Amino acid sequence: MIEEPLSTRDRSTPLRVLSRSDLADVPITPAEVVRAVEDAYLAFAERDSDNPRKLSVANPDGWSVAYAMLGRDGRRRVVAMKTSYKFDPGHDRSTKRYYTTITLYDDSTGAPIAMMDCARVGALRTPAVSALLVRETVRRGAESVLLIGTGTQGRNALPHLLAANPQLRKLMLYGTHPEGLAAVGDYLAAYNPHAVLETVEDPRAAAGIADVVLATAGPGTEVAIESEDLAPGSTVVLVGYGLAPSSLIDADRVIATSAEQMALTGTDMAGPDGRLRTVDAELPQILSRRAIARRSDDERIFVYNSGLVLTDIAVAHALAERAIAEGRGTEVPLWD
Repeated sequence: MIEEPLSTRDRSTPLRVLSRSDLADVPITPAEVVRAVEDAYLAFAERDSDNPRKLSVANPDGWSVAYAMLGRDGRRRVVAMKTSYKFDPGHDRSTKRYYTTITLYDDSTGAPIAMMDCARVGALRTPAVSALLVRETVRRGAESVLLIGTGTQGRNALPHLLAANPQLRKLMLYGTHPEGLAAVGDYLAAYNPHAVLETVEDPRAAAGIADVVLATAGPGTEVAIESEDLAPGSTVVLVGYGLAPSSLIDADRVIATSAEQMALTGTDMAGPDGRLRTVDAELPQILSRRAIARRSDDERIFVYNSGLVLTDIAVAHALAERAIAEGRGTEVPLWD
């Protein structure tokens, strides 16, 4: 069955629901994801798109946190709403519950495109953002990277990183879960079959020789790389956990995807005075060459990857187009 193009579907089109299983094996390469994410940032820098600040509510006892995000992609003519809810009372994988969805609307016809599980979208766009952040901040001649963490973000990190930074040849991995370590290697081999991955026992020692440290560990990690552990000229990227506040406090330069979002979600990296370092430049402006990321090869740069919903929209739209073209999902007459 051949589906109508998304741009020609009229406003009476039922809502297409795409589940996690519908999206699990929709084909898309790391290079395609990186290009989609970069295009979203460039559109935002050119003010073709809108990305208001996210809203959040949290349980006062710290058991749960929820976010709501709204965005308009002016180039794709898509408006989207994303929701995120995490229930994590004990920082235990067995009790953690995390649900994200994104709903897309065609802003040229007014038709709904899809309501989607957002797990794979986030699993893809976040490492693509990290890849771009590294590309723009890494020092000349950089060849080595230390990846900390083997969860969802850790497993997706290296193929996206290499798609934007093929010069990185020495790949080091630290993790504590055997199945996670194996999964990182398997996913890397699927896209970069000739890459060599070294598992390290001492993350602090590995950080001392790494040009790039990518921290994707979960909140239960005991790893906290300090600024004194880092090599001169290194770039450190915080996605999850694994870096101590000193890596930010003592950095020569601070880069973020969004200073506003870092102020909202990065408070655990504040200094002893409770203040968060000021951001020197944001990724959209760096990509559009309106701002400078690195000024010299010996600067140590701290990078905060918080993501913008516009990057979710770009990846979600690409997955939705392919899934719908293959007839996946369920149409729901929600507004009948």
